[in-house]
Amino acid sequence: MAAGESPAVARRRVRLALRKAREDKGLTQGQVAEAMEWSLSKVMRIESGEVTISLNDLRPLLVYLDIVDAAVVDELTQAARVSRRRKEWSDEQKFREHMTPAMRQLVQFEAEATTVRHFNANVVPGWLQLPEYARAILEGVRYQLSADQVSVRLEARQRRRDALLARKRPPAIFLLLDESVTLRQVGSAEILANQLNELLRLVRVGRLVVRLVPFVSKGMPYSPFAEYDLLELAGGAERADNNAIIYREGWLADDINDSPDLIARYLDHFSVIWSHAEDEATSEAMLRERARIASEGPRNLP
Repeated sequence: MAAGESPAVARRRVRLALRKAREDKGLTQGQVAEAMEWSLSKVMRIESGEVTISLNDLRPLLVYLDIVDAAVVDELTQAARVSRRRKEWSDEQKFREHMTPAMRQLVQFEAEATTVRHFNANVVPGWLQLPEYARAILEGVRYQLSADQVSVRLEARQRRRDALLARKRPPAIFLLLDESVTLRQVGSAEILANQLNELLRLVRVGRLVVRLVPFVSKGMPYSPFAEYDLLELAGGAERADNNAIIYREGWLADDINDSPDLIARYLDHFSVIWSHAEDEATSEAMLRERARIASEGPRNLP
């Protein structure tokens, strides 16, 4: 187990091992729940990573699932301790009330990510948003969110951004944006200009690699995916097939998934679209020009 491992990564290590052992034995979640005298919901929440498992629950479950190798048992026990011992800011009550379980898991995974791939056809991803850009987006969906939800989510986005910029060993971030994002006036033309200039700054200091998907590109495949984040986690190349998660956010729901088959599909999609997008130099020039136009006022936006 990696030193300094976050609770989210430790929890993921445990639940993947438990799920694999259950599947290897041909058991359903319902059968595990019945044998352990738990609710089905409890098993589902443990395997999804929504909750941690106590050591008192873990030990008999390992026996039931035939996980008896001393080294494996010790590793999972230590990981379970880590997952319960350390608390993150996203575990505070206000964030638990106003952020989805998937979003709170994402926040913790971001702290461990070594590579992040963003694809977005609508707006700049939340992790990279300036406060005024984030506020304009959240204020735009006030019919869905309460004032408290807007306030908490704004604070969460700022904390995520601060954590990213403060990391001594930041992740490699690859941002794939639809060209429309550079034209979409979020809040005001000034806010858009500031946000585009911030992306350019992150490019200049080596924190970000950006490519734009142009409106017209010969051979560009149709993209059915509106937005997603792919995170590769610390843990070693030997676990590459089990070492990534995908976060998908929609209008009504969001989710985190670590299915290798699903992640492979999205990685392939990202690779194909990345190869058809404008290269980094051209994309940077486009961002600079769109920022200049936006800074001159809304009358200059198409």
